[in-house]
Amino acid sequence: MGERTVEVVDVILSVERAEDPAAWTAAAARKLRVKRERITEVRLRKKSIDARKHPVKLQLRLEVGLDGKLPAQILPTVSYPAVSDGAKRVVIVGCGPAGMFAALRCLEQGLKPVILERGKDVSARRFDLAPIMRHGTVIEDSNYCFGEGGAGTFSDGKLYTRATKRGPVRDVYETLVAHGAPLEILTDAHPHVGSNLLPNVVKAMRESILSAGGEVEFGAKVVGFLMDGEGKKVRGVRVADGREFCGEAVILATGHSARDIYRLLERDGILLEQKAFAVGVRIEHPQPLIDSVQYHYQRGEERPRVLPAARYRLATTVKGRSVHSFCMCPGGFVVPCATENDEVVVNGMSLSRRDSPFANSGLVVGVEPEDTAPWVAEHGVLAGIALQREIECGAKEAGGGGQVAPGQRVTDFIKGKISGDLPETSYFPGLRSAPLAELLPEGLASRLSEGLRRFGRSLRGYTGQEGLMLGFETRTSSPVRVPREPETLQHPEVEGLYPCGEGAGYAGGIVSAAMDGRLCAEAVAARAGK
Repeated sequence: MGERTVEVVDVILSVERAEDPAAWTAAAARKLRVKRERITEVRLRKKSIDARKHPVKLQLRLEVGLDGKLPAQILPTVSYPAVSDGAKRVVIVGCGPAGMFAALRCLEQGLKPVILERGKDVSARRFDLAPIMRHGTVIEDSNYCFGEGGAGTFSDGKLYTRATKRGPVRDVYETLVAHGAPLEILTDAHPHVGSNLLPNVVKAMRESILSAGGEVEFGAKVVGFLMDGEGKKVRGVRVADGREFCGEAVILATGHSARDIYRLLERDGILLEQKAFAVGVRIEHPQPLIDSVQYHYQRGEERPRVLPAARYRLATTVKGRSVHSFCMCPGGFVVPCATENDEVVVNGMSLSRRDSPFANSGLVVGVEPEDTAPWVAEHGVLAGIALQREIECGAKEAGGGGQVAPGQRVTDFIKGKISGDLPETSYFPGLRSAPLAELLPEGLASRLSEGLRRFGRSLRGYTGQEGLMLGFETRTSSPVRVPREPETLQHPEVEGLYPCGEGAGYAGGIVSAAMDGRLCAEAVAARAGK
């Protein structure tokens, strides 16, 4: 017997054997071509599902100890240095993932973060969701989009990202685990926290910021930028109650729905750019339908416990524009995400268990800047926002009041007919039958219809009678980019202004926003000479 060694192997197991430690050991022994007795410990490093064909398999990456125990597993912990006397202050506008991770990285870089959040803390924010669900009344600075934790806190908490080139994804996951997220997000191929668990994670992150000497101000809506005499350098911001917050830099991490910030930037002559975004619907199906198709078994059979609620990802190109699924929520709910009372906006979320009987996803069409030409004459660089608003206000009118959303069966949308009735839905405020295509720009509606036809051929039952479309999914990303220099990450015309995250046009989800926040904090530190 040799000295202790550690090996990493990839194995494939059946659903029935995927949670059996003895099966892990046996599979590892075969892969390593060693006797089973030499394997003294096995630890899971990554897990994914291969559902491309029947039967479904699980792919496991295992860390294997030969002839001795594995090194002790070091779990992520919270540890941030205290802010020193005289530390340079960094004003961070927005307490979503970009803002919070920027603040944590500022602490690590010896800077003092001061977060300004227009909404409420996450606990108080939860109570403000009740009026929109029960009465259709939006509290405009505290809702599914605004408040501590940002839009992701109450809309699912999916962490899967393809943005690995932007930075250390693992560091983001470990930070979340250190603050109370499930340890499984370190091993799952498509990690997910859930809207029931994320609020406590967010609170713990805030406590880390405060304990180290940072500041977090709620109800602090930014209404003005404090500039030097020539307007070439930002030195801070003014909030609605008149207070001013100054610092070494301003990191602008406001999220994709803070439209007043874009108007404020435009008013002050700060350069903005149009960018591509996407608009469409939420599409909802019974989760057992999606399970049976994706896992290749008969409808009505019970899904094996080891398999999570099935997801899907669909994409095609129609007349030069992408048509694709977005933010798919297996075992989830459709929720109202308007930020003003004259609009209806829908989004998806799910709890950690993902045990709702429904599956929903955004189904959206790409919109390029040239597609907003009819709105440019009046709205200029904010033409994309005007397009969004037109659709959202049209949805409000079609719904008939409150946050009732317009709805249509998928089959009827494709045929161009109003649905006589609508299937059961997870959308609590309710639905009203409406011709969704008439509420969308023509080119967008026709592309969506053609995309559905194609997806119906690849995903059995997708365009059947059980499919339901809800209007509208308009907040996939910002239609505006706040430009920045690639090297310094500063705005090209305003020194000290760091556009950041999804709202500035540089991220597309919790993890990519978090990584962008970290990058901006590092850029501020480099400029400050830390």
